[in-house]
Amino acid sequence: MNILLFRRSNRAKALCSLPARLKFTAGASAALLAAVCASWGSAGNLADAATGGDNLAASFSYCGSGQRVNCVVDGDTFWFDGRKIRIADINTPELSGAQCADEKLLAQHAKRRMTALLNDGNFSLVTIIRDRDKYGRLLRIVERDGSSLGEILVGEGLAERWQGRRSGWCGRGSNRS
Repeated sequence: MNILLFRRSNRAKALCSLPARLKFTAGASAALLAAVCASWGSAGNLADAATGGDNLAASFSYCGSGQRVNCVVDGDTFWFDGRKIRIADINTPELSGAQCADEKLLAQHAKRRMTALLNDGNFSLVTIIRDRDKYGRLLRIVERDGSSLGEILVGEGLAERWQGRRSGWCGRGSNRS
């Protein structure tokens, strides 16, 4: 059995380290944040220290109809060690249900590029405040050497930063080969 260690986002930990009077004044929000911060306590720090940075790796292929263990679904979703992961900081074009030829082409490039990035070396899966999306996928930011792999796709025009909703890709064009 493989055990995956996910380290927590430094931005979220910084929020937990703020003095209590600076966090929130609303009771429910403060209680929720206090519970999250308390759950990280010393166990969270030990988990962070134990991961030692980019310690995850696998050989990724494209997902097909068989068992999904280590494969890429599209530019922002992949399976790692049998767990489905949605890359939390980006949105890429959809392969399934593309609305136009531009979206399908960009989706194919995003999938190919994310597969190459995942296969290019060890990486980390960084947790965010929300553990899963509405489809049950684990929400994680994929990093290598402290930098988001999703941001690489954004810089290459194959993804956009996640804005809380999907947006359309038609009419944007593609000059990628």
